[in-house]
Amino acid sequence: MRISTAAALTATALAGSLLTAAPAQAAPHQGGLHLGMIQYDSPGSDRGSNTSLNAEWVDLHNNTRSAIQLKGYKLKDNTGYTYTFGSLKIAAGKTVRVHTGKATNNATHVYWGRTWYVWNNSSDKARLLKPNGTLLDSCAWTTRDPGTKNCH
Repeated sequence: MRISTAAALTATALAGSLLTAAPAQAAPHQGGLHLGMIQYDSPGSDRGSNTSLNAEWVDLHNNTRSAIQLKGYKLKDNTGYTYTFGSLKIAAGKTVRVHTGKATNNATHVYWGRTWYVWNNSSDKARLLKPNGTLLDSCAWTTRDPGTKNCH
């Protein structure tokens, strides 16, 4: 009787712990180099000012423990507009923001140099390609999204 009571208590405790376990957590942030946030609809009217163009951006995040050389990596949209990275290292755990308009590049902000918008507000897909052309990551959105998309 003692063994079956102990077994019953153990089974009850185990079942109770399974029922009261914390809810499943979201999948961990994607590893490696990947697309993070995208502001595909710059705030305000799309009139093409450089300020408005630079409010349209894509974040690339390096979720590794080492710097990654971005030279030759490409960022593309559905139309085929392509930004090709020059020599730029993204530090471990850091983010580089790619703006559509013009300004001076630095370690955390680069500028496509375009005079009109790249990302369609209604729907589009950003693709991050390795220098050899292999798709590394992508992120799509539609009008259901609020102008900014968290890709992961």
